[in-house]
Amino acid sequence: MKKSLLGLTLLLSVTFVAEAQKKKIDKKFNERAAIADLTYLASDELKGRDPAAPEMSMAYDYISMQLQDAGAKPIPGADGYFQNVPFRLSSPPSKGEFTIGDSTYSQGVNLLVLDGQALSGTFELVDVGFGTPADFEGKDLTGKIAVSSVGAPDRMGPADLFSLGSEKTANAKKQGAVALIERFNIPSIPWELVANYLNRAQMTIDNGDESPLPYMWVKDLSNVLPKEIATGKAKSAKLEVEGKNNTPVDGKNVVAWIEGTDKNLKNEFVMLSAHYDHVGIGTPDAEGDSIYNGTRDNAIGTVAVMNAAKFFAKNPPKRSVLLALWTAEEKGLLGSRYFAENPLIPLNQLIYNLNIDGAGYNDTSVITVIGLGRTTADDLVSEAVAEFGLKAIADPAPEQGLYDRSDNVNFAKEGIPAPTFSLGFTAFDDEINKYYHKAGDEVDSVDLDYATLYWKSYILAAQKIANSEIQPMWVAGDKYEEAGKKLYGDK
Repeated sequence: MKKSLLGLTLLLSVTFVAEAQKKKIDKKFNERAAIADLTYLASDELKGRDPAAPEMSMAYDYISMQLQDAGAKPIPGADGYFQNVPFRLSSPPSKGEFTIGDSTYSQGVNLLVLDGQALSGTFELVDVGFGTPADFEGKDLTGKIAVSSVGAPDRMGPADLFSLGSEKTANAKKQGAVALIERFNIPSIPWELVANYLNRAQMTIDNGDESPLPYMWVKDLSNVLPKEIATGKAKSAKLEVEGKNNTPVDGKNVVAWIEGTDKNLKNEFVMLSAHYDHVGIGTPDAEGDSIYNGTRDNAIGTVAVMNAAKFFAKNPPKRSVLLALWTAEEKGLLGSRYFAENPLIPLNQLIYNLNIDGAGYNDTSVITVIGLGRTTADDLVSEAVAEFGLKAIADPAPEQGLYDRSDNVNFAKEGIPAPTFSLGFTAFDDEINKYYHKAGDEVDSVDLDYATLYWKSYILAAQKIANSEIQPMWVAGDKYEEAGKKLYGDK
């Protein structure tokens, strides 16, 4: 009887605390101000928040001002509320051709010159497999073109293709190569889609190289090139890349922190992140609108992190909170990748990343959590969502590879548990595609009552995780479990 009474008392206590937390968020959340933030960030004035456009400064200045006004503090080592990110914008060449025997690959058709300088001449080809460090080791590539497959056997996500391309280019140059050509041979991704998206100026992280190596993809779905190289049929090739322009771009991640209240747990951080960029100006729609406002993707997520800053600055949890608004997600997850490679806080102190991003929604009764089921904090996220009358569901469209298409993956690869908190969708259907990277993604097309529940749920989920006595980890058997053990130790 006494045990039953004790259990009931504990249950009532937990329920009371949970209800008190929800009520405080309800009371403190300023819906009108949040909608005003959303309206500004998704306004035509910012012209779609292209990270290479001058209007981007209006976005990052506004966000940093909001974090400062909220009371969040600059991170030591940052430039005020910014982490400066050096980018290079590389335009398509005026001419790009790669000729092997009777076959010619042409820019925009079956060749994409993604980065580097102009280069013309006839060069020997060397197949380097997937272009891993081991593949390059001991090879003299002086004056030759290195040819590899895109990605790696276990890394074929969109972000992997570009980040690995940068690594391979650096290794190819170190071994004396004059260019790196990667064979695009992923049948599940239509080349036409790739060519349409990449046959435009490409942004990369600038590592300070004054003579970047030419880097390109060729369409080779049938794996013809390695056979021709192996048999000597394609021992050398003619390359003509002309009219290549590279322009430096100053990028900025917006970062801040809020100190936790627990003397021990405050040395651990829950990172709340969202990308604030979008795709800028594109093809006009039927009404002639060419500004892709990016309300759903990802002004809504940006406003969630800004409002989390406002709440936690006045109601700090036990753990510290890192607030991170990334630039250039739409260019290949570049801002978050730069932070992961150049962290302002040691990565092993970041015990969880609750990222927020999304393409849109088609069900306002749910929140879709990309990665639900993969960390031990899942129950806390689900509880927070349920307290606002919604239901947390797992990724309903795994074929889209969404986990690997958002900033969270750059931290998951390091071992940090990192799901993405997305607007509710039950399928990647026409209702999603109606607004995803479209000019129609404006504030007046959004259910703002649902957006408010989304914002509040996100704050409550973050609060529960930041107050938990138990550090979240990957569930046993997850692909990132070993990376987590390496980062934090075998806890």
